[in-house]
Amino acid sequence: MGASPRGALVGALLSRLCALACAALLAGCDTLAYYTQAAGGQLELISRARPIKDVMDDPATPADLRRRLESARAVRAYAGSALGLPDNGSYRSYADLGRSYVVWNVFAAPEFSTTAVNSCFPVAGCVNYRGYFGEADAQSEAARQRAAGNDALVLGIPAYSTLGWFDDPLLSTFIRYPESEVARLVFHELAHQVVYVKGDTAFNESFAVAVERAGVRRWLVAQNRQADLAAFFQGRERREQFISLVEAARSRLERVYAEGSAAESIESRRAKKRSAFDELKRKYAALKARWGGFSGYDRILGNEPNNALLVSLSAYSKFVPGFERMLEEAGGDLPRFYAAVKRVAALPADQRARCLASPADPAVRSAEC
Repeated sequence: MGASPRGALVGALLSRLCALACAALLAGCDTLAYYTQAAGGQLELISRARPIKDVMDDPATPADLRRRLESARAVRAYAGSALGLPDNGSYRSYADLGRSYVVWNVFAAPEFSTTAVNSCFPVAGCVNYRGYFGEADAQSEAARQRAAGNDALVLGIPAYSTLGWFDDPLLSTFIRYPESEVARLVFHELAHQVVYVKGDTAFNESFAVAVERAGVRRWLVAQNRQADLAAFFQGRERREQFISLVEAARSRLERVYAEGSAAESIESRRAKKRSAFDELKRKYAALKARWGGFSGYDRILGNEPNNALLVSLSAYSKFVPGFERMLEEAGGDLPRFYAAVKRVAALPADQRARCLASPADPAVRSAEC
């Protein structure tokens, strides 16, 4: 008698994690503990996932959840048929996790630097965060980073991608978001299955943001949802204003850190740092006032912003304009765009960065891309 699909998935997960565990043993107990919690978290997702049809046919399923799953199923179909995203088993099942987030990411940066403290893994390469399926574990890692003298930030994350290794389910952590937000998350995570450069967080996340933006806009236009489309553009404008504010703070702090000298006291440098972040908070308060009190970024900014916050936001915005230029140069044709991105992804890291950050003139960029 053959193994069940779920049993096969669990077996595949265990075999892959065994390979990771062997690598972890060479790196030490801390790394092994990290993979252990990652394995447990992924196994939990697999064990809780049920086909969408089974959930919708279940008499115990609330009507609101049934409606949202039907909408998400339509979004999933659109992703494959209209956006050229992988038409596989991802987001065709649903898992109720009974918590607010699927993982908690820990970002860290040195006290006087805006460069991330990276973590390196056999599959994903080096990334600028560490993800934990338990909030307590994430807080413990943040405390460890602070004890080492680094700034740290813990952010709850509603969705993540296994890069096509497994069929990622829809999750209770985001299924009750507005429909356009569910679509954004599904498009974003599927984009990681199209192109993923090991060790380049900014490239990967910026690409996925560019895909999600194009996808949500096209999805709303296709449904003639004008009010939602207006809200989408308003949200995009607010995000760009917020990112611009944060990037200005980053630039100021980079100057502060670069100008610091061995003769300057630690307290003096800390005072300059506090001043820069206090200015960021004041400008954010003024921005919120112009938005009519919209507080969607309060959770990200937090009460005490630090270098780790700058790290967490930069990865999702750094190369977005470059990718959007590439999409425009492809005539809006997503498969052509994906092919062009794959060519850039194969370039050396410094050349990739120059290609995406260079001027908009294609003739100028051709030398890099």
